Amino acid sequence: MILFYCLYLPLNAFMPKTELVKKNVDVTVTSSLPEVPENLDGAIESACENCHLPLSGPFCGHCGQQAESTLKYFWVVIMHLLDDIFSFDSRAARTLLPLVARPAFLTNEYFAGRRVHYVPPLRLYLFISIIFFITLKFIVAGENNNILNVNDNHTVITQIKDHIEILKEKQLSAQNQKVPDVDELLKTSTDLAKFSTLLTDISQDYTLDENADLINMTRRLAGFELSLVNDEDLLEGEDKEDYEQLISNIAKVKNGEKIAPLKKSVTFGNNPDGSFTFDFLSDDSNKKLDAFAKTLAEKAEKAILSDTAPLVQEAIGKLPQLMFILLPIFALLLKIMFLFSKRLYMEHLTVALHSHSFIFFAILLIELLDVFKDYSKSAFPSITFTIHMIGIALIVWVPIYLFIMQKRVYKQGYIFTFIKYQFIGIAYMMLIGFTGVIAFIWGLTDI
Repeated sequence: MILFYCLYLPLNAFMPKTELVKKNVDVTVTSSLPEVPENLDGAIESACENCHLPLSGPFCGHCGQQAESTLKYFWVVIMHLLDDIFSFDSRAARTLLPLVARPAFLTNEYFAGRRVHYVPPLRLYLFISIIFFITLKFIVAGENNNILNVNDNHTVITQIKDHIEILKEKQLSAQNQKVPDVDELLKTSTDLAKFSTLLTDISQDYTLDENADLINMTRRLAGFELSLVNDEDLLEGEDKEDYEQLISNIAKVKNGEKIAPLKKSVTFGNNPDGSFTFDFLSDDSNKKLDAFAKTLAEKAEKAILSDTAPLVQEAIGKLPQLMFILLPIFALLLKIMFLFSKRLYMEHLTVALHSHSFIFFAILLIELLDVFKDYSKSAFPSITFTIHMIGIALIVWVPIYLFIMQKRVYKQGYIFTFIKYQFIGIAYMMLIGFTGVIAFIWGLTDI
């Protein structure tokens, strides 16, 4: 009947009425919509906006379209979207506690079909990972000097400033003595002038190419000078030659003389000449690859000479995408290691999701405890030790949890599980390291 109307109605518009009479066809076409029936109380029932048939629930029983309109205020749409992604309701309490304290419980419950009471694995991972990486970026921004300061220049500058303060106090103390020690005052004044000069040289504008060599040499010389503070006889052999050569080269640079080019502290090369090429690539491709590697090396060099915080922030920003790609690889690793467990790949992926959710949540708790520990040192010193011990307990619990989880999910002996656990751990650490390198290089391209 539906096919008949689809073929007949378009023809009806073009066929003359005489033809219809001749063919003795009596068809009545109405453009009115089907009447919506009334319910027992006389109220008009709602109708589907797509097929216009009566609705008996939130979805149309005929075409399946949702009864609720999608044309809403924008903020309502956003709230619904967030609710679909992060809707935790009462399941959150039933999920987060077992996630931390009961290895493999959520995974085995999910495999057994008891899923309605807990947050689904993918939604749980997305929620925890987003909160984890957002919080990590805030912690890095707030604790840059203490947590992720990998800048050699900044570290050396801080050490020089601290030593200068010590020398000033030492000089003041010597001056206040009834009988000042002239030799001690002279030595302290000399050291103070030396370290003040080092501080001035290393604080030059790193964005100027002519200052790059001076800053690099000053950083290395400052390292020697700081090591000589406690042991003046420390320098021997090649170290002593390097020390004297640095002093000579710094003097030449300040006088405008040319010196031999210094070896870059950051290079991306796999050949003796420092170039980056592969035999299986064409000459043109190798030239482009080598130029790209040199550009990244220059960016890394500037980051080391200045502030590494932007690079670290960019690298952290890349980790969520990379970790999401790493999940199926980790699940494949589990599939290979437990090949005879008769588990489907999706089951291994569920293990991976729950494992990473626990790891992120545990690290998040550890970082928050560390921040609160620093705050408690002045506000609540009595509980600082307790917070510290809880943090250590969480760090120890992470590898134990993951081992117990593999034992309970795959139900193998302790020895076999431990051997596979060790192999999986080593392979995964290598993957994490590779992921970190990719995040670092990816971050360099965006600074």
